[in-house]
Amino acid sequence: MSLSWQWPWAAAAGALAAAGVILLVVALSRRRHGGDDALRAFHLDDDLNTERASRLFRTWRALNRLAVLLLACALTLACALTARPSSVDAGEERSATRDIVLCLDVSGSTLPYDRQVIETYRDIVANFQGERIGMSIFNSTSRTVFPLTDDYSLVTRQLDAAAKALKGVESQDDIDKMSDADYQRLSDWLEGTQNRKDTTSLIGDGLVSCAAMLPGFAYGTAGGDGSTRSRAASIVLATDNVVSGTPTYTLEQALELTAKARITVDGLFSGPRQSEGDETTTRMKDLVESHDGVFLTQSDGTSVEALVRDIESRRRAQSETASKAAVTDDPAWWTAALLAVVLIWLALAWRLRR
Repeated sequence: MSLSWQWPWAAAAGALAAAGVILLVVALSRRRHGGDDALRAFHLDDDLNTERASRLFRTWRALNRLAVLLLACALTLACALTARPSSVDAGEERSATRDIVLCLDVSGSTLPYDRQVIETYRDIVANFQGERIGMSIFNSTSRTVFPLTDDYSLVTRQLDAAAKALKGVESQDDIDKMSDADYQRLSDWLEGTQNRKDTTSLIGDGLVSCAAMLPGFAYGTAGGDGSTRSRAASIVLATDNVVSGTPTYTLEQALELTAKARITVDGLFSGPRQSEGDETTTRMKDLVESHDGVFLTQSDGTSVEALVRDIESRRRAQSETASKAAVTDDPAWWTAALLAVVLIWLALAWRLRR
């Protein structure tokens, strides 16, 4: 810690004002005493010739001078407090200011895994404090389910609705066997994600749309360097990385844009375990990890829920131990000193009055 003054000019102004008042009081006192001298017929020293009276007078004069000194100290401390003494505290500070976007591929092969991701985050949100969360889904086009928000009641309602829409969706056969009401609910939830014909799962485009939900991101090469980012930003990308069609952005290009904006992308393979060794999966793993992200699969028997919780715990640990420096008001010592001086002065004033 180091001491600093936020308003040094206030202390100088206070000192000048106090000096002006003191000089005015002294001048008025001298004028009054000067006018009275002609009327005096005796001197105080004439009444202090006894030993006891002299001793009491010396004691009174010493206490009086000490009282004046204490008043001067109190005035100095008051001026110092006016200048707002502060300290610069550099150290490890816990922080939960993160922005999290759930970025879910909703092509037919990934829907069963999306439901697990959504349900897991529905449980995790209950422990959030300070984080903002948003969700976007994509297939050939993207749709924002809900923007970044720390209104966790709204988040919970939206996640509940998403989990309900995806309930029982394990395969195309499950979709074919749905009741009309369930199918309409799923169709409504997926609406806006299939606006391009003969294309599905455009992962790069979907990731860029998710990144656009985060402050500090810009399309193309202009801006978006994330240099002014005040909150950690991360995207949980759940996809099987199987692209059908020609995207505007490849996954590699999208990851370059997010890296430039200082947005971390974690990858969750949401596809069948037998596809985890495919070239597309390996490519996704290499790209995510080369951009400082975490890539997880279910190859070791871990459930999607456990994978999501693993990603969440890693990001939380990183954001809670950020090194920060802050300037804070630190009047404690000065206030205590001023209080002590005033109390001693009051005691002396009482003694002098006696």
